[in-house]
Amino acid sequence: MKILANDGISQSGIDMLTEAGFEVINTNVAQEQLVNFINDNKIVVLLVRSATTARKDLIDSCPGLKIIGRGGVGMDNIDVEYAREKGLSVINTPAASSSSVAELVFAHLFGGVRFLYDSNRNMPLEGESNFKGLKKAYARGIELRGKTLGIIGFGRIGQEVAKIGLGLGMNVIATDKYIDVAEIEVSLFNETSLKASIETLSIDKVLEVSDFISLHVPAQKDYVIGSKELSMMKDNSAIINAARGGVIDEAALVSALDSNKLAFACLDTFENEPKPEIKLLMHPKISLTPHIGAATLEAQDRIGVELGQQIISILG
Repeated sequence: MKILANDGISQSGIDMLTEAGFEVINTNVAQEQLVNFINDNKIVVLLVRSATTARKDLIDSCPGLKIIGRGGVGMDNIDVEYAREKGLSVINTPAASSSSVAELVFAHLFGGVRFLYDSNRNMPLEGESNFKGLKKAYARGIELRGKTLGIIGFGRIGQEVAKIGLGLGMNVIATDKYIDVAEIEVSLFNETSLKASIETLSIDKVLEVSDFISLHVPAQKDYVIGSKELSMMKDNSAIINAARGGVIDEAALVSALDSNKLAFACLDTFENEPKPEIKLLMHPKISLTPHIGAATLEAQDRIGVELGQQIISILG
């Protein structure tokens, strides 16, 4: 049986599936050519990440498909319920990339409080001619220790973010529609651990008291953070979105930055991927990455293995 990993899969995943008797085609087929490729090559499993979509038209046009798999958490690029109604198995890897996304949140956060997002732009231009001026401009950084980190969405990734925040000595608070309390265990290098219990609060309370807000919610019909929510945040606070594009009203975010309501923002996901708005890309107070939350070698290995295990379990 043939598997098309249209957005790629790790070598560990390929090895596992090959040993189980599957043929893995690890290539990228253009979206408009995907239906013909699947049917012509008798593909039974389609694996995607965020680039490829699997909508009703593809599902209807590819009767030989048995599984659609998403290498990651969110499945908003797949018509999940429709696929299942048609008898397909739809799988994902909700736990594999949690640590990678959480670490990216703090890469942005450390860069934000020390102005790296701006100094990395200006040092190549002015570092030789205006070194002292830049030094003065970036000399008002702050430490994360003792600050309040508010997490909106307290599932697997949100809890991984909490672990790092607790390890840094931050006051971690959270809000979640479905979770009332979470037991957080911070693993240390010597196989010991520290435990903390975090009770979730209302979203209004989290917005009002947090120095930094980190979003970890799925794609939704409406904005989670719009003008109203931004106005509730503390002055000179900051927000990080490594969840999904469309959960923040980007126009309202730019206004909050321009008015100095927010000190900075960090974006890994955008409403208009793969063509983010130029006003975001050029904004001097936004730290930017191109949707790479799960893009570590370790996470991709875990994703490949987890997908492989599920496919073998279903079709093996």
